Amino acid sequence: MSTAKDLFIIVMEQEQDHPVGQGDLSLALAGAELIDLLGAEAAALDGDRIVPGLATEPHDPLLAEAAELLKRQAPYERVEDWLWRRGQDLSATYQTALEEAGQLTRGRRGLLPFGNDRLEPADTPVRRRAQGRWEEGEPVLAALGSAVGIGGAEGDAGAGGETGAEAGDRVEPGLPDEAVTTVLAVVEDAVTELAAVRQRRSIENAAFANVWRVP
Repeated sequence: MSTAKDLFIIVMEQEQDHPVGQGDLSLALAGAELIDLLGAEAAALDGDRIVPGLATEPHDPLLAEAAELLKRQAPYERVEDWLWRRGQDLSATYQTALEEAGQLTRGRRGLLPFGNDRLEPADTPVRRRAQGRWEEGEPVLAALGSAVGIGGAEGDAGAGGETGAEAGDRVEPGLPDEAVTTVLAVVEDAVTELAAVRQRRSIENAAFANVWRVP
């Protein structure tokens, strides 16, 4: 499994109490993929640009797809540009992949027998692994969760109780600290930018609607 799939499962676990927008999640998933590629030495950062690394093929199909999409000629792609490009509809891609793999199942909202169907993580070793990382406050997963408004947004990232800022200060052993911190910071900035775009559109739409209400 990958950090991106673990993140998707955790978001699904908390969907009822802390709904996450598909755009926010897609950006975070793209960031999670890049962090795993850094850990596998399939990519490295030169400042804020992604430099292709070893020609390794990750076992995870979506991570392998991400590796193939890295731009391999200078000037290399900036992390921010990668998030927006790779993140296009990425949450839907992960939902389809996990559902086809039997990692997601159809559940029911609430206790009503005719409630709306919803997808939820199936009780599998994959789900338990993701839960374990989250409950232990694993720093990278906690920081990504905080970026999309779960865990760290409440000042409590999993059972470890780390805030998003604290999570960004420590990363998994073996990962390049500065590079991972850069990716996490760009993910947070991208999610913030997306929220600003939504707010601006909401204000513009409200203003347009009010024009037609003027007598």
